[in-house]
Amino acid sequence: MNSLLFYCRAGFEADLCSELQEKLSQLGVYGYPRFTKKSGFVQFICHQDGDADKVIQQLAVKELVFARQMFAGSEPLELTDTSDRISPILEQLQEQSIFGELRVEHADTTDGRELSKLCRKLSVPLRQQLRKNNLLTAKEQSNKPCLFVFFVTGTDVILGYSNPKKHSAYPLGILRLRFPSSAPSRSTLKLDEAIQSFISKAEMAQRFEPGMHAVDLGACPGGWTYQLVQRGLFVQAVDNGAMDENLMETGQVSYFPEDGFKFEPRKKNVQWLVCDMIEQPQRVAKLMANWLVKEWCKEAIFNLKLPMKQRYESVIQAKLLVHEIMAKHGVSYEWQAKHLYHDREEVTVHIKTNL
Repeated sequence: MNSLLFYCRAGFEADLCSELQEKLSQLGVYGYPRFTKKSGFVQFICHQDGDADKVIQQLAVKELVFARQMFAGSEPLELTDTSDRISPILEQLQEQSIFGELRVEHADTTDGRELSKLCRKLSVPLRQQLRKNNLLTAKEQSNKPCLFVFFVTGTDVILGYSNPKKHSAYPLGILRLRFPSSAPSRSTLKLDEAIQSFISKAEMAQRFEPGMHAVDLGACPGGWTYQLVQRGLFVQAVDNGAMDENLMETGQVSYFPEDGFKFEPRKKNVQWLVCDMIEQPQRVAKLMANWLVKEWCKEAIFNLKLPMKQRYESVIQAKLLVHEIMAKHGVSYEWQAKHLYHDREEVTVHIKTNL
C-alpha cells in the first residue's frame, strides 16, 4: 500500500490537493494527487515505497484544514461477483497484520450515500470473517491499525489502514450534531462543532467555565451566542441587527448595536472572542490578532469566508498575517484551522495565546 486516501467535502478536492502538496513535501514525501471533481475524496500516489505509512505515522488529520479522514490505501479492487464481495477482500488482506477496528465507509456525496446501505449490510459479516481469519481482534483495540474498506462504487473498493492516534474518531470523519430547537439559527452548529473539535474533553470544563465572559462579533440573531450561553458564559453580543428575544431573557447577554470592527470591550475580563462576520478573510484575521495581542481576549474562534478559487492559499495568507502581528508583539500562540462539516464556503479557526 503506497497511496493515501483523504476524505473532504465534495467540491473541495483541488483545495485539499494544494494543501497535501505542501504538507507532504514538508515530510519529504512526494507524489501526485488523483481525484474526480465533487467526488468527496482524493487519492495521493506516493513515489517512494513506505511513504504512505510514514505519513499516517507522522501526520494527524486534525493538522489538515480540508481533510476529514485519512488512511494508507491500495489501488481500487474490483469486486466482479456482487453476490460475494467479502471473499476477494479477505484474499487481498491475507498478508496483512491483525487490525484492531473495522470501518466500512463511503464518500459523503449523493452517490456515496447511496452506498451506505451496502456498507451497513457488509459490516457485520465482514467483521465476523475477519475475526475468523485472525485478521481482526475480538474486541476493538486502539493500539492496533484500523482497517478501512472504502467503497468508491458498489463494485470498486479501496482497502487501507490508519493510525488510530492520527485519524478521526468519527465515522466518515464527521461529527454529527443535532440542531437544538431553541437555537435562533442553524449557524449555532458551526460553533458547537468547532468547540468540540478544537477543545479536548479533558480541558472543556476549564476552558468553558460557567461565569466566564465572552464577546460575539456579528452576533445576530444569536446562533453562536446561544452556544456560549448554554455553556454558562456571559456574552457581549455585538451587531446592528436584532438579537433573539429568548437569549436576551436569559440575563446572560448584553447587547451592543455597534460595528464589530470598531467595538472595544469595556473590561479586560473576556476569555473568549467568537466571530462569524461576512467579511474578507484577511480583514477578519487581522481583527482577531489585534484583539489577542491587546489582551482583550485569551482565545478566539472565528470563520474565514473563502473565495471561490485558491481557498487554501487564502487560509495561508490569513495565517501569515496573524503570525506577523503576533511575532511583532512577541506573543506566543496556538493555531488550529478546519473546514468543518457544518462549514460551507468558509474555514473555522481557533487561536489561543500563551500569555
